[in-house]
Amino acid sequence: MRFNPRRRKLQIKHIEVQADRQTWLEGFLRYIARERQLADNSIAAYRRDMEHFFQWLGNRPPQRLHVDALADYVAWLEKRNLAPSSRARHIASLRVFFDYLQREEVMSDNPAKLLGSPKLWERMPHFLTPGQVIDLLASPEEETDKLWRRDRAILEFFYATGCRCSELTTLKIQDIHEAEGYCLCTGKGNKQRTIPLGKQAIIAFRTWMAEERETVLSRRMEGNRSYYQSRGWDAEDPKMDTKVPWAFLSFKGYQMRREAMWGLIKKYAARIGVPEISPHSLRHSFATHMLAREVDLRLIQEMLGHESIVTTQLYTHTDMNHLKKIHAQHHPRG
Repeated sequence: MRFNPRRRKLQIKHIEVQADRQTWLEGFLRYIARERQLADNSIAAYRRDMEHFFQWLGNRPPQRLHVDALADYVAWLEKRNLAPSSRARHIASLRVFFDYLQREEVMSDNPAKLLGSPKLWERMPHFLTPGQVIDLLASPEEETDKLWRRDRAILEFFYATGCRCSELTTLKIQDIHEAEGYCLCTGKGNKQRTIPLGKQAIIAFRTWMAEERETVLSRRMEGNRSYYQSRGWDAEDPKMDTKVPWAFLSFKGYQMRREAMWGLIKKYAARIGVPEISPHSLRHSFATHMLAREVDLRLIQEMLGHESIVTTQLYTHTDMNHLKKIHAQHHPRG
């Protein structure tokens, strides 16, 4: 059999590149988890972004990339019809990844720092009017929705706190202080913040806790008992089920997934005729309505858990557009 050294050399080189990438990716994810203390969802987003980057990169080593090549990567992202905010996140992920490679002395500089981000300010956040919010909060009904009390409590908490979807899924009962009227929310980087709770949110939460949660938990216990019995284990073992800390549970009594809460919002939004919203729309509505009532921007920043006031200032542009419309409609010379 004829030996082909050139082909073998290329094959080894390809394997080495793939091995290096896997090593770098694993080290990078450890770096952002331990040193940057990012939340699990953020780490998962970084992983997805880097997988997209490696897909575009092919067999090329990242050490040899220049800013003009990375501009082609941005164009590649745009051809995939990604939103400006998604492209901006991919670019930010790339900057952090190249920073990590610099720290590991794999690269001498960071060409991703020269990339510009899409103009996110051109895309204003979508928010509901106060009337639409009222309709949405009242949309879960006893006649049609199995856990309508839970759903009302979730919607009330979204609007009352401005929490992110991931923050609400991880909210625990011990974080909610009904008598004092506030809750402790754990956000990005495991940073905890205090957010006031209104009366309606507290009432909705108490109703869910008193009238539905025990039924949901019994459903979970029965499912666990059947699972134990099917395997010949002791169904009365006290270790069979631990205490469930989560404030909001799924139909079977487990921690709610982000996708489930997202679907819940979509369901009730479609019911009131505003289908193009998401959990983040309620977060935007919370901030916009607070700003319209002249709440200090720094306080809104603190409640939203924004690292920079610049992010919160986006809502001043949103509110200004609303004020311009009112001015045009009602001013004699508008």
